[in-house]
Amino acid sequence: MDRRGFLKRATALGMTVALPKVLLGTPSTKQMTQPQASGKKFWACLMHLSFNFAGQIKLYGGLRTAFEPDISVWDAAVERMAKNHVNMLFINLDDSVAWHSHPEISLKNAWTHEQLRAQLARMRKLGIEPVPMFNFSTTHDAWLGKYSKMVSSAKYYAVCSDLIAEAISLFDAPRFIHFGMDEERIDYQLSNYIVIRQQETWWADLYFYIGEALKRGVRPCVWADYVWHHPDDFFKMMPKSVVQCNWWYTEKFTISDVAIRSYLDLVREGYDVMATGSFDQENPKSIGNTVKFCAEHIDGCHLLGFIQTFWKPTIEAYRAPILEGIDLIGSARTEYENKRNARI
Repeated sequence: MDRRGFLKRATALGMTVALPKVLLGTPSTKQMTQPQASGKKFWACLMHLSFNFAGQIKLYGGLRTAFEPDISVWDAAVERMAKNHVNMLFINLDDSVAWHSHPEISLKNAWTHEQLRAQLARMRKLGIEPVPMFNFSTTHDAWLGKYSKMVSSAKYYAVCSDLIAEAISLFDAPRFIHFGMDEERIDYQLSNYIVIRQQETWWADLYFYIGEALKRGVRPCVWADYVWHHPDDFFKMMPKSVVQCNWWYTEKFTISDVAIRSYLDLVREGYDVMATGSFDQENPKSIGNTVKFCAEHIDGCHLLGFIQTFWKPTIEAYRAPILEGIDLIGSARTEYENKRNARI
């Protein structure tokens, strides 16, 4: 079944997939305005205000009840991004904003609207485009509190819609919004409460999120690992309007890895891609190798840019690796642009 067939069937069944027509086609002119038209790319980082996407996993310290980031680390990271010509920042918001629509999910001392807006204004002055992010994967939605146990219900949809609308308003109609949606599998869920959406339910909920973005003129992004496990369904069902943030964090890049092949498959099928690496001190080459591979193998018109991630909370203990990871994407950018300029 393709997207059109699914939507007709969903409508007949009364499923919650009331979406704008753009879902069936390509993004609007506004949504497709990308810097690659002039040969430029997005050079992005992902920073965490909230770290409760990790849920109960002890490796990450378990669930937080209060706002955690150290503002001095946050400020230093933003300044280092500007120095390295990073021009986009995905901000993992989740429960770390004092949401007007749903204050019940907000952490103690969460950033107010005024605090967040001040940070966004500072980033823009430094040439950094801020992008909001929620993770609605059921593996990573502990931040939703009681609503994480109401997935796919009318109340759940209402809450998600409210949060998406509020974030888009706070960010003044951003170019993109990221919805996560990675690793929704049983082997990634370690708590005693497990939720996994499959087939029509997974697609119906994904269509709901991206429809909420598109009808507000904002282009949705998701992590692309669904295509690794369900390629046939993915290429039949995933709209081209959704930016695919494909990722692979090991040092070695070989076509035999399904994630690496997926870069090639995605662009061949016409999807726009943000290629994603990660930094930890045991694997410093991830983002550099990602940039090198994509520069050599991917058609530039579908390669929107690159994201460097840090899967650590934004606290003093991780100041050094966060700053080092920012320097690494800066170095990768310099090498990429030097080689590109040499070819012109």
